[in-house]
Amino acid sequence: MKPGILLRSCLFALFQIVVTPIFSVIALSTFPFGPLTRYRIISGWARMNVAAARILCGIRYRVIGGEHIPREPCIILSKHQSAWETLAFQVILPPHVWVLKRELLWLPFFGWGLAMLSPIAIDRRAGARALKQTLDQGRERLRQGFSIVIFPEGTRIAPGKRGKYHPGGAWLAVQTGAPVLPVAHNAGEFWRRNAFLKHPGLVTVSIGAPIRPQNMSADELNQQVENWIESEMQRIGTHEKT
Repeated sequence: MKPGILLRSCLFALFQIVVTPIFSVIALSTFPFGPLTRYRIISGWARMNVAAARILCGIRYRVIGGEHIPREPCIILSKHQSAWETLAFQVILPPHVWVLKRELLWLPFFGWGLAMLSPIAIDRRAGARALKQTLDQGRERLRQGFSIVIFPEGTRIAPGKRGKYHPGGAWLAVQTGAPVLPVAHNAGEFWRRNAFLKHPGLVTVSIGAPIRPQNMSADELNQQVENWIESEMQRIGTHEKT
C-alpha cells in the first residue's frame, strides 16, 4: 500500500465527518418543501462527496451511454459494488429514490438526511406486505417525477463476482409500465465494500438502452437485465486485466 493512499483516505474521511452533520441539519430543514426541491438541495451532499473523492482520493469517472437516459421516470436496475455509486448516481442520473432496508433511516445524521429524500424503505422480512408497499410507493414516486433505483443483487458484490438477481425491480417495472434502465459500473475496484482505503482510478459507468416491459414477464425482464449488466461488466471491468 502506498502511504499516499492512506493519507488521502484519512483526509476524505475527515471531510465526511465534518460535512455530514452540517448537511443533516440542512436536510431536516427542507421538510416544508416538496420532494423534488428537497432532493435538489440534499443531493448537494452527494455532489460534494463525489468532488472530494476526485480531489482527495483521485477517483474519477466517465459515463458511457448517457444518451440512453429517458426523459420519463424509469426503474434503474444497477450493479452494486460500493458506496460510490449511491453518491455518484445523484450527479449522473435524473432525480431518483432508492428501495432500501428501513434500518438505514435509523443511522444518526446520514439516515436523517436520507429520510428526506423520499426513499421506499421496506422491512425485508415483511414478504407480501413489503411488495405491496414497494408497488404503492413506487407508483407515487414515479408520479412525482422520480426514477427508482434498485440493486437487483440486493447487496454490494465484489468485483469479478456475481450475485443472484432478484426479480423485484423487474416486477415493479412490469406492474407500473415504467421502462427499465440497466447500469453497469466498476466502482468497487477503487472504493471497495466496507474498506477505509480509497484507491485512485477511473470508474466507468455504462448505461444501457431502456427496456420496455410491455408483453414481458418479470422473470424475462430480469434475465434480460442480468444478461446485459453481466456482459457489460466483463467489458468494463479491469480487476482481471491489471
